[in-house]
Amino acid sequence: MFKTRFLNQLKKFRKLLLLIILVAIGFILQLSGVLDVEVLLIFAREYADQWWLVVILILLQLILFTFALAGSLIFWVAATIYPPVTATLIVAIGACLGGVGAYFFSSYLSEEWVKKVETSHAYRFLHKEDNFFTLFALRVFPGFPHSLVNYSSGILRVRLSHFIAAAFLGVGLKSYIYADIIYNLSSSATITSLLNVSTIAPLVLLSLFTFAGVFVKYKLTHKNKGA
Repeated sequence: MFKTRFLNQLKKFRKLLLLIILVAIGFILQLSGVLDVEVLLIFAREYADQWWLVVILILLQLILFTFALAGSLIFWVAATIYPPVTATLIVAIGACLGGVGAYFFSSYLSEEWVKKVETSHAYRFLHKEDNFFTLFALRVFPGFPHSLVNYSSGILRVRLSHFIAAAFLGVGLKSYIYADIIYNLSSSATITSLLNVSTIAPLVLLSLFTFAGVFVKYKLTHKNKGA
């Protein structure tokens, strides 16, 4: 009896469990260095003059971000071999496509679970409010995991048009700032150079000011409704 009930519960939440496992695998692979950027970089440098390499880099981001893997490693490849503007477009387009893939994938996997939280305050806020600026603030904040934004957006069914716009603008802005540094430093660029205060401070301030604007708008809107 207990075994049957357990199996029924496991079957009921199998999609959510798969979602959690995929996100966990993505973080583990990213932290462990299993996805080696050096190998990709050697390959990319050999074929840097080929137009199809751009397509491959975009498709790799699509696949990696869709399944919550370390899609951001493609940024290091693109930023090293291409000028900042080209690298930014490659990363922004790939992140958008991968983000949309992750959005629909997580939305499908979490369908049953979402029905249970649709009445929650957090769900209403992220689903019904103008979420472009919230998503934009998360995208530009240095080091914030894009997969977390992608999957949570799909689970909470945020407005897709805002999701795409925030992904392209947020990722594009942050990528251009970082790509310019990496391209100029070439192979000597390290994560330390990207975490320089002069580099991340504007992004952090932009993100915080955007969050503050969202919070003030939210408070004013609900104050007027209660009046």
